[in-house]
Amino acid sequence: MADGKGSSLLPLPCVFSPKSRQYLAVCAQDGRLRIWNTDSKTLHQEYVPSAHLSATCTCIHWGPCRTVKEGPQRKKRKSEAGQLEEKADLLAMGTVAGTVLIYSAAKGALHCTLDGGHSGGVNCVHWHPEDSLLYSGSDDTNIVEWDLQTGKTRSKWKADRAAVTSLCVSPDGKLLLSAGQTIKMWDLDTKEVYRKFTGHSTAVTTLHFATTRPPDSSSLYFLSGAAHNRLLSVWQVREDGRDKNSVVSFVLTDEPQHIDLVTSKSKEQAVRLAVVCKDGQLHLFEHFLNGPCKKPLSPSCTVQMSDTKDSPMPIPLLAAALCDESRSVMLAYGNYLQPVMERVDINTADRHVCLTRNVQTTLSLSIASTVSKVKTPIVNAKSKVLVPGLPGHQAPVKATEKRKKGSDSKEMSIAERIGEIDLQSTALTEKGASQGTPSLQTDNFAVLLVQGLESGDHDILNKVFQTRKDLVIKKTVARLPLPAVLPLVEEITRRLQGHPFTAVLMVRWLKAVLTHHTSYLSSLPDLVSKLGVLYHMIESRVKTFHKLTKLHGKLYLLLTQVATSTSSNKVSDVDHTAKLVYEEESSDEDEASGPEDLVDEDSDNWEEDELMEEDKKDQTDQDEEDPDSRTDSKANGEENMEHDNESEEE
Repeated sequence: MADGKGSSLLPLPCVFSPKSRQYLAVCAQDGRLRIWNTDSKTLHQEYVPSAHLSATCTCIHWGPCRTVKEGPQRKKRKSEAGQLEEKADLLAMGTVAGTVLIYSAAKGALHCTLDGGHSGGVNCVHWHPEDSLLYSGSDDTNIVEWDLQTGKTRSKWKADRAAVTSLCVSPDGKLLLSAGQTIKMWDLDTKEVYRKFTGHSTAVTTLHFATTRPPDSSSLYFLSGAAHNRLLSVWQVREDGRDKNSVVSFVLTDEPQHIDLVTSKSKEQAVRLAVVCKDGQLHLFEHFLNGPCKKPLSPSCTVQMSDTKDSPMPIPLLAAALCDESRSVMLAYGNYLQPVMERVDINTADRHVCLTRNVQTTLSLSIASTVSKVKTPIVNAKSKVLVPGLPGHQAPVKATEKRKKGSDSKEMSIAERIGEIDLQSTALTEKGASQGTPSLQTDNFAVLLVQGLESGDHDILNKVFQTRKDLVIKKTVARLPLPAVLPLVEEITRRLQGHPFTAVLMVRWLKAVLTHHTSYLSSLPDLVSKLGVLYHMIESRVKTFHKLTKLHGKLYLLLTQVATSTSSNKVSDVDHTAKLVYEEESSDEDEASGPEDLVDEDSDNWEEDELMEEDKKDQTDQDEEDPDSRTDSKANGEENMEHDNESEEE
């Protein structure tokens, strides 16, 4: 049966082949397709896609059974010609890359690859029951109809606003169900919407037709299951179009993971349903679809599996398929990498059934049944084994002597061996010092840095990190092996958190590491956790740098103000000296005015001059009271003295 499985909503696909249930197709975590034979309980085929790691498989769907020519066979008689058995052959796989792989189980090889139809990951695929057509739904909200004879797209149309998560074709091949945000029923002839159904709040993950009756008789039913929903809803396609709500709902213990059902061909035939939930339980239902039912239906039987230990642990069921017999069910349980297949007869009269199995014994039996080819290597007795050593060491190679058969030699303990190694190393160093042999070179900074990082020796690391030459730092970082880059970054981060003087040196090393080894660091998966401390430290220091720049600006303003104030004081002293210079200029003017006074000596109005001099004295007395006019009073005083002298001479 088909499982329309979303790439991000449902677990790994696991599907039984139709009708005979002979094969189980599983796509495990490693991206490989494994086909198990349910009869022999062994691995039948394994296929590794070329892009199984980058384009993992998201959904699997078996094609309709057909007669296949498996190889050159003998000519069959006329009585045997009509007895050709139809087997499940083709298998469609949708991938995350948007391609659909068609695998042939009969040939054991890839049949063809369908690409170019989707721009997003394929979430669901479904075969047409009669024609060689395949339908696929993708994250790009489109449905593509593929023609398998040509390997190209036959038609393509937009199905929903959201991703198409599930598809299902009706048994007569005329209708197609698609699910995104809403469930839509399409007419495959016209590619137009026939009906719309709404009721699920989450993405619909599975769709199945429950009856094979025509839609115009109001007896066509289908069921749907959604993610994070513990109900399976049954919808009726009515002739009058009043089919807005679901008519029946089945109660589950968890969201559905795998569904298999036997369709009802008439009203007198009940629908048989097997649902494997996410919690690993199997629920069996049997119900007659003949109208709405208000009460949710509980399962007729619930099956669980556990191991045989003292404290039993549950074994998860992966898939289940209903067989032709009414009570027989094919189960797959355990692990996806190596599931265990078993056909079980379940008594549906019991509401709860718990099956105990020892998975380890069943796995060991299946592994022992498979043929394992192990080749032992042929080793030549004369061959020599070369053991790699550290560069620079000069260890002498001694020929190993064969032990005599009769000699009773006891094996030395580890402590005795270590003691002998120490004695030999000291003897060699003494001989080398005496003979002048070159010792181990330790001037290479790259070797020293690797040794210091591996041993955690702070003396070696301090010696290396104390270099200030940028060229030496760049060459040392460039010669480092790639496994030593991350420990170096961690050591630099540790030292950056210390004294600011060492942090200045470490910034040069960090710059060189990021310049040479950024491509390697970006390829590490856990880079964020490794460099998180360094990032937060740099971010915190950058935040404080903004505050420090503000403080630096304020201090600079204060210093400039102090400097300007001191310079203003010096300017006032200069002004004071300038006043003294002004007094010298006034004395020169007085000397220049002397001859003019002498000319007045010949004038007869000397009494008027005396009166004028007395008036000038009074003015000088007033000027002495005013501080601003002291300099003028001094000049006038000198002039008065000269006039007095002149009067006395006369």
